[in-house]
Amino acid sequence: MEKKTLFDKIWDAHVVRSVPDGPDVFFIDKHFIHEVTSPVAFLNLEKRGIGVLYPERTIATPDHNVPTVDQEKTIKDKLSRMQVEKLRDNCKKYGIELHDLGSAHHGIVHVIGPELGVTQPGMTIVCGDSHTSTHGAFGAIAFGIGTSEVEMVLATQCIMQSKPKRMRITVDGELGKGVTSKDIILYIIAKISAAGATGYFVEYAGSAIRNLSMEARMTICNMSIEMGARGGVIAPDETTFNYLKGKQYAPKGEAWDKAVAYWKTLQTDEGAEFDKEYHFEGSDIEPMITYGTNPGMGIKVIDSIPTTEGMEGSNKASFMKSLDYMGFAPGEPIKGKKVDYVFVGSCTNGRIEDIRAVANFVKGKHKADNITAWIVPGSREVEKLAHEEGLVKILEEAGFELRQPGCSACLAMNDDKIPAGKYAVSTSNRNFEGRQGPGARTLLASPLTVAAVAVTGEITDPRDIF
Repeated sequence: MEKKTLFDKIWDAHVVRSVPDGPDVFFIDKHFIHEVTSPVAFLNLEKRGIGVLYPERTIATPDHNVPTVDQEKTIKDKLSRMQVEKLRDNCKKYGIELHDLGSAHHGIVHVIGPELGVTQPGMTIVCGDSHTSTHGAFGAIAFGIGTSEVEMVLATQCIMQSKPKRMRITVDGELGKGVTSKDIILYIIAKISAAGATGYFVEYAGSAIRNLSMEARMTICNMSIEMGARGGVIAPDETTFNYLKGKQYAPKGEAWDKAVAYWKTLQTDEGAEFDKEYHFEGSDIEPMITYGTNPGMGIKVIDSIPTTEGMEGSNKASFMKSLDYMGFAPGEPIKGKKVDYVFVGSCTNGRIEDIRAVANFVKGKHKADNITAWIVPGSREVEKLAHEEGLVKILEEAGFELRQPGCSACLAMNDDKIPAGKYAVSTSNRNFEGRQGPGARTLLASPLTVAAVAVTGEITDPRDIF
């Protein structure tokens, strides 16, 4: 019998038809949409006189453009307001479930999917958003698509897709104190580069991965895209099943038992082959931070920025351009650099586990005077839990400003922008030029490192404060 990887098992089960020497016609179980990439897709359906084939397989929420202050008021920005209103109109017209601003389950699309139990092992999931890879943490094939593909899925529930190559990244051993899943993925990207997994779908394996919570696994899969991968996947296990049990859209009763029996088969067969493999030791990973303008430019917080030694031509030029933008010099320590803003949130680290970690770290402390500290829950559910658990009180006493759910300062598509020239240590996923606002300088790190920076006002190793 053919030995299959987890990825192969799910992929092959969803191929409707194979085009010889071409892409597969690939069935999609769940389709998430938001206000940015869906309006044009719906407009094209209208022009062609086509409806939505399976509206019950699509779920919508506005997240990218929404304000995180005074959400109950009319959105001031005209384009953002139009996009959110269009999402409402389209969902009403086609009978699509919408978790709108102010509703109990509003939030970032990649936070509410798992929270509701919509995301399940063995599924294929797409969204017009690159960080759809987040859902791979459940043992699902999940990836971002373009606007024309959003239209294709709405119309046919299928997509034309070439099968990616398979990569396995194994992380074994124990993680040290203060080391989180965000540090794992930043470490991996720094090792293999921001383009190191281009053309691959990555399976994460090993004891260090298996010992992570579901929320931590989501952080890992979320940033698969940051090393060029099509997506990332982690085999489901008891941690997955315990997380899903009782969720709104999770199977119930006999259907649950049947689902779990199937989900348990979603493992890579012993002896199945990958096109590429990497192995890392958990004990080698320490708190990480980026210093440049792509997520692969990362170092341990205790290390110095690399020098240009051995670099040539365009590599050296782009490296120096990145450092010039950041205001850094080759070879200098990153630790001790002054910072202006910290941001905790996004589909990478806006879950309740992340907010608990920051609150526990800053309890009884206060942010430094030079720091503006924003903390933005990934959903209304996270916001509710943060209030119920007393985390909001701790954070506000520490000088953090808690905002309402949304993508917020992850990307400059709403009011939460970092001013030009200012430094922000952020739990988000991208540090490109202008990502958090024109001229903003972003350093990516874990919630614990961000909390340490908030307290000291400078780049700090969280282990120094424990």
